[in-house]
Amino acid sequence: MANILNIETSGKTASICLTIDGQVVAVKKNEDRQRHAAWLHDAIAQMMKEQEKSLNELTAIAVSMGPGSYTGLRLGMATAKGLCFALSKPLICIPTLEIMAIAAQKDLKGDFYCPMIDARRMEVFAAVYDNNLSEVSPPGAIILQEGCLNEWLEKGSLVLSGDGAEKAAAIHHHPNLLISKIEMDAAAMVQPAMKKCEKQEWSDLAYSEPYYLKEFYSPAK
Repeated sequence: MANILNIETSGKTASICLTIDGQVVAVKKNEDRQRHAAWLHDAIAQMMKEQEKSLNELTAIAVSMGPGSYTGLRLGMATAKGLCFALSKPLICIPTLEIMAIAAQKDLKGDFYCPMIDARRMEVFAAVYDNNLSEVSPPGAIILQEGCLNEWLEKGSLVLSGDGAEKAAAIHHHPNLLISKIEMDAAAMVQPAMKKCEKQEWSDLAYSEPYYLKEFYSPAK
């Protein structure tokens, strides 16, 4: 039996999720960015108590690794690594943009998925995934300008998601452009976390770090 604690603190809303053999049994969220640090450990303890599980019963701990809020990513990674060290459990790191794409696919069907994190002005952190959620364009910082998404829009429907989606849509008027307004949470980590757990594809506990893309990025409050 695989018990996985999933931690997602990359954005405005922080969330945690407990899964048992790939099934979500509990989710908790905090929408006050200023209280993520104070909320996280207490929320984990409360969730485990409510589910009558001890932390020692966990098989692994998964964390959203970025890009995203610099402070939020540091919090999530530090918490996950600290628990893994203390409990002698393996760590699973999952790209935040992949988690966003999974959440968007549950909301809208498309040929491609482009999760976007607002990086201020006309820049976003983004990646593109096909409908099998295979990465077809790696994570990177993109300057939004007219036509910058045409490569994908001309191939089929493109689902944008995240807090950079509306900004991108404002300069792309195309019938193949769709916008998912669903908010990602840790429950969207279940599929990739379970897959890595089954294959024992653990992250290096000593050297894993948040993937910032750019240093000290913090979304507008």
